[in-house]
Amino acid sequence: MLTSLAALMTALDSMVVMTALPAIRLDLNASVEQLEWTVNAYTLAFAVLLMAGTALGDRYGRRRVFAIGLVVFTLGSAACALAPGIGWLIAARVVQGVGGAGVMAVAQALLGAAFGPKERPKALGVFGAVTGLATLVGPIVGGLVVESVAWQWIFWINIPVGIVLLPLILTRLTESTGEARRLDIGGVVLATVAAFGLVWGLVRGNNAGWGSVEVTGAFAIGAAAVAGFVLWELRTPEPLLPIRFFGSRAFSAGNSAMFLLFGCSMSDVFFFAQFLQTALHYGALATGLRLAPWTVAVFIGSPIAGKLVSRFGERPLVVAGLLLQAIASGWIALIAAPGMTYLEMVLPFVISGAGIALAVPAVMATVFSSVPPAAVGAASGRPPPCVSSVALSASRFRYRFSPPSAAMARRRSSVTGSARRSPRPRRWHSSVRWPAW
Repeated sequence: MLTSLAALMTALDSMVVMTALPAIRLDLNASVEQLEWTVNAYTLAFAVLLMAGTALGDRYGRRRVFAIGLVVFTLGSAACALAPGIGWLIAARVVQGVGGAGVMAVAQALLGAAFGPKERPKALGVFGAVTGLATLVGPIVGGLVVESVAWQWIFWINIPVGIVLLPLILTRLTESTGEARRLDIGGVVLATVAAFGLVWGLVRGNNAGWGSVEVTGAFAIGAAAVAGFVLWELRTPEPLLPIRFFGSRAFSAGNSAMFLLFGCSMSDVFFFAQFLQTALHYGALATGLRLAPWTVAVFIGSPIAGKLVSRFGERPLVVAGLLLQAIASGWIALIAAPGMTYLEMVLPFVISGAGIALAVPAVMATVFSSVPPAAVGAASGRPPPCVSSVALSASRFRYRFSPPSAAMARRRSSVTGSARRSPRPRRWHSSVRWPAW
């Protein structure tokens, strides 16, 4: 339960920040690019150091890394709350990401080491339900804090939670280790360059132009770093992410499903919050409350799915969960319009949440069961798709709904005469008056 509560704190922070972004933008006079980096700074640090955190936990002790990560995250939260400007906030979010990686990198490994194959799906289901509580209360807490106090308090609330959890973790959790591995510095550097290059290209694409040297160069560097990372991991004796694991069909399929599932769900969070606030004109708190059908389905369904894994196996639940998520996303895409009622979105919200709840415990159980017990820590340190999915969603929204930058305006104005395409029919996104950010 302690691992779940600490993971809940880090996951809750991400959800709360999403709701508070408009208030942060206005208070700190931030541009849209700077606003995106308040999210991307955290997720970049989190994604890159997640794999390093598992190696450190296996070598020096998972409880120790877990506790250090909690301390760093708590200190980073205080720095975010005290931020006098957007630059300070972005730097503090990096510190938060480092701490969040330390917590999440070993949280699943601690559970995997504490429970056997039969009890592990149930434990992971409970873990998914508790961390899924962040999805449930995050938007509501964010809206309530922003509207009643100030956005800084979304970070201040982490301080007492961290202070209470730290002594409990040090006294109640049993220390465990895995395969003692050296920290793969080369792998960390290559993973950092790959993630930063790809995200930089996505964030800068609208302003600099998708065909500009800056953006294409960033994508090329990111792609080259990905290829270099794979080659490095194949040759280094103690890899950050053992490539041999992908020789297992279960491990490869489970990670592919997890990548797609979390990428889709993070994009959904971004879209749902923006659509409800901007197109349907709900406030921050009202938006959080109206996301409840989606988040409640995740919270209730996760522990049930954990029990169903032992009865029906992982594959049916993974397939059903991904199918439900695809149906819900397609449904929302077809019905989304500024004149629609909120009730039209309730059923797809529930279906989407149920899909996530079904698939996540089954996928996690599949991945853990496909590797030796001593390698559970390395298997849990997979880089999530949150960075690319949020950046891609934000760039797509800005391309569709924000005024073009100077570079893009010049490029568009060069299209004249017969080369200019006929205008598209007006759809819901072209009839909505979107804010400048």
